[in-house]
Amino acid sequence: MKEFDMTLLHDLPRAAIFIIEHLQQSKKNIVAFYGAMGAGKTTLIKEICKQLNVTSTTSSPTFSIVNEYVCNDGRTIYHFDCYRIEKQNEFFDLGYEEYFYDNNALCFIEWPKKIEQLLPDDRVNVYLEMVNGKRMLKLE
Repeated sequence: MKEFDMTLLHDLPRAAIFIIEHLQQSKKNIVAFYGAMGAGKTTLIKEICKQLNVTSTTSSPTFSIVNEYVCNDGRTIYHFDCYRIEKQNEFFDLGYEEYFYDNNALCFIEWPKKIEQLLPDDRVNVYLEMVNGKRMLKLE
């Protein structure tokens, strides 16, 4: 497991680059973001999108469940917020397989515990938590 201290706001861009580099090395395209409400999941995803040169506005897909962003290089990012998912069947209705198994796209998933059984094993898990007064990011 890799760890990164992102206690200070200016640590955010470095944390995003840390995750991007890990994705490039691991050649994985699905990232599950775990953390309590207010832990910084959406803020971190916005910064990752910024570092990947997303050309569109990024926002939390709380009500739409999924937002689609496009990078300058043409790559697509799907940003899921599963907070409002009550039954996994709701995620089936979105056609999640088309998103998850598009190897040319990145999938960022907030509240992944709601759809845990549908997540591929071949993914990166990002944990955001407070440890001894510090905001820590852990990659698995």
